[in-house]
Order: sequence, then C-alpha cells, then structure tokens
Amino acid sequence: MLPQPPFALAATAFRFRALAALAGRLPLGGEREVAMATFVAARLAVAALGAQPLTEDVRKARAAGARQWMGALTLPAGTRSAVIQLAEASANGDREGLAGCVERVTAQAAAVLDVPSRGELRLLAAALRAT
Repeated sequence: MLPQPPFALAATAFRFRALAALAGRLPLGGEREVAMATFVAARLAVAALGAQPLTEDVRKARAAGARQWMGALTLPAGTRSAVIQLAEASANGDREGLAGCVERVTAQAAAVLDVPSRGELRLLAAALRAT
C-alpha cells in the first residue's frame, strides 16, 4: 500500500453500505422504494447516536421532510407505516423508541432486504439500545 500524500483527505466511513448497495442493485419500482425508504429511515435513526447528536429543530425538520417523501413512495402499507413511525420517532430522539422502530422497519421490509442489510439494521438497533 502506498503512503498517502500530505494533502490527501482521510477516507470517510459510510454507514449502511449494504443497504445502499441493495437499493442500487434493485430494479426501479416497489422493491427499490422499500430499500430506499429503509435506508432513509436508518439514516434518521443514526442521527441520534454519537457524541453530538443533531439538535431537536434539525431532527424535526428532517423527520417532516422524510415523512413527506415517504408518503409519495409506492410502499406496502405495513412498511409505509413502519418507516413513517420511525421518522416521527427520530424527531424526539428517544433511543429506545427508535430501536423498536428500527426493528419494526426491519421486520416489515425483510422480504426485500438481504442478509447484510438486515445485519446493519440489527446493529443499529443494538447501538441505539446500548447508549
């Protein structure tokens, strides 16, 4: 491996690689929309983690935008309900509640999600419960 030049940027860590890759592989339509909604829901939930979680105003704005976007997707009723519930839970920052919502989204989208994607969501739920 070659050493990095002094002006090189550090590599960024990208969460939910498997979920993003799955969404990219799926054909346009319902399954891809389920994967994309699940990805967005996971990104909303992960914002509650870390040393500096997002402020309440930012979380509320993101949740409102996500609810509107998710409402325009062609999703099965159970999946739509689960991702919208997660978006709403992300606004208040209750990590235990978010973990339950992540598990519900995972269960509702299980038919579309592959094993690595479900694993990422399980890890997210565990991280939310651990903090």
